[in-house]
Amino acid sequence: MRVRDTWLLAVVVLAVGVSAGAAAKRGITAEDYFAFESIGDAHISPDGKQVAYVLTTVDQKRNRRDTSIWVVSVDGESAPRRLTGEGANSSSPRWSSDGSRLGFVSNRGAGPEAASGASSAAADPARPQIYILRLDGGEAQALTHLKSGVGVFQWSPDGKRLAALSRTGPSDDVAPSARKSDVRHYSHISYKFNDTGWFDDKRSHLWVIDAATGAAKQLTSGDDWNDTDPQWSPDSTRIAFVSDRTGKEFDDGHNKDVWVIAADGGPLTKISDHEFDDTQPRWSPDGRQIAFTGQTARRQFPKLYVASAAGGAKSTLIAADLDLIPTDLHWGPGAKELRFESGVKGENHVFRVDLNTQKVAPVTSGERGVRGFDVNEKAGVMTYLANDFQHLDDLYRSALDGSGERRLTHLNADLWASIEPAAVERLRYKSTDGWDIDGFLVKPVGWQPGRKYPMVLSIHGGPAGQYGVDWFHEFQVYAAKGWAVFFCNPRGSTGYGQKFERGIVNNWGGMDYQDVMSGIDAALKQNPWIDADKLGVTGGSYGGYMTNWILGHTTRFKAAVTLRGISNFVSDDGTRDGAYGHEDDFKGFLFDNLDQYWDASPLKYAKNVKTPTLVLHSDNDYRVPLEQGEQWFRALRHYGVNAELAIFPRENHNLTRTGEPKHLVESLNWQCYWFDRFLNGNANAKAPDAP
Repeated sequence: MRVRDTWLLAVVVLAVGVSAGAAAKRGITAEDYFAFESIGDAHISPDGKQVAYVLTTVDQKRNRRDTSIWVVSVDGESAPRRLTGEGANSSSPRWSSDGSRLGFVSNRGAGPEAASGASSAAADPARPQIYILRLDGGEAQALTHLKSGVGVFQWSPDGKRLAALSRTGPSDDVAPSARKSDVRHYSHISYKFNDTGWFDDKRSHLWVIDAATGAAKQLTSGDDWNDTDPQWSPDSTRIAFVSDRTGKEFDDGHNKDVWVIAADGGPLTKISDHEFDDTQPRWSPDGRQIAFTGQTARRQFPKLYVASAAGGAKSTLIAADLDLIPTDLHWGPGAKELRFESGVKGENHVFRVDLNTQKVAPVTSGERGVRGFDVNEKAGVMTYLANDFQHLDDLYRSALDGSGERRLTHLNADLWASIEPAAVERLRYKSTDGWDIDGFLVKPVGWQPGRKYPMVLSIHGGPAGQYGVDWFHEFQVYAAKGWAVFFCNPRGSTGYGQKFERGIVNNWGGMDYQDVMSGIDAALKQNPWIDADKLGVTGGSYGGYMTNWILGHTTRFKAAVTLRGISNFVSDDGTRDGAYGHEDDFKGFLFDNLDQYWDASPLKYAKNVKTPTLVLHSDNDYRVPLEQGEQWFRALRHYGVNAELAIFPRENHNLTRTGEPKHLVESLNWQCYWFDRFLNGNANAKAPDAP
């Protein structure tokens, strides 16, 4: 055989192989969640050569998430390696200043079931403690033995001590057998929270731990506030932290401040000077100043300030024109720069502020979500996590200016090789009053011209949040089922400035509804392949509210799935964890304008609903209590609507993000069941709990 013939045969074989491989790929399923590897909390070593991070996987058999600590070289020349063993969860890796030790939090001492995070009434409560791993060899050793365990911690710059948060309260001195009553007794308006449940008498306070002996000293106390976010001064003598010391934290208080205390204890020094929340204290390299984010009004976007670390002086506003929400604040590199991350127009990026010019500029870019950055000025390295619409997070490194980017991890590589993820495209349009709205459209996997496809509208929660080009598992599952997906950022969303975010005031069910429906019209007009007679709608939290509202104001949709959605503002206020918290979005307090709250409640319009509706709710949802879903379901059934209710036990408001893995996957399958039944017209569609 001639050389040319051999080459042609090789090309043919390769083409056939590529074609077969492409054909073998499939769309993403709900069950793929069990295989996902997730990365977080990455930190660069002091010498700039390694990055420690947390890897989360799912143990499907035990229905739990396992976390472990890994390291990877910054140059990307070696494969990641695991530092912590199996059998116990480990998180929060933090390097000592000389890089010889790695501290982390683990609940490995609580017994195998409790340490794993498994749900069991018989398991002893896990008490996570700080463990120290010497990088020159040996097993990790427990450093702390605090009664309530440790939340977060930070090494002192000299490596001799650690600042930590632990919860303390009057019941610490009472043995369980000696307690007089198991009745919950409260005197404050706030007594529960969605993520943590019913409050006990313990509060978060600041401790200092000797790094050699583990000797622990409690620095702060108090029954009416929590102390959070400890930050060491560069000389290791002082600690800045955040606390609402007005005594009103649990009575609808909104006045957190930045404080400083000596590392050996003593009086507090107040640093911030605003009547609303001041948070995220960060020391300047010379220790003379503290930067922080602050608010001078409720629901205002936080601004950036700098104040004297000695206290007693008025803070200085920097970047006066900043119209973003800064999070994960860092000082540096250098003494004249601050960095933060923020969502902007459907993306998330790292930004820098020049303190001389007060100008804000992006450091990272691209159609993606960048988060969890860390900076090592000496090594000239920045690391961060990034995902996009077709990929979960991986770890990246770059130069300090964002150039020379390199990916350091390749998580989920085997999964990506076997699937065909859907892509997203922006669809910008104008609302009925001329406001510019950002929309996004996903074509079904395997889309073919000339065919008609159903479309699912998804509405994000908040409303102070944003959809965009990040990874969304549910959208990939919808697209794999053969449905287009449309989502948008109506007014009330973040990422488009404070005026846009506060456009929801006195407007729930008003222009936000117009924004969403204008997006449907734009998607249909620009994409005639979408079947206008097969539209579905879904959303969670505020998205659930808007789903309910839509159903009472139009019959365009053939199927609806509402998750943890508000149906009745009158009963929601006063029963949710935030007490009476909607006054910022209405003309005033509930009791002063009851009619407005009722007029904005979907339940008022339940008699108009014709769309088959599935209601998904969690029985431990303290943000939007279960009664909201029950009221909506029963009203729809009363008016003859084809409606079903599925209640998830043990779950809270965050079911579809942090719920038990099996419940999270089943929630997606409930959604697919309903849309298959009423968009595809599949009369044989089976509910996830069907035999």
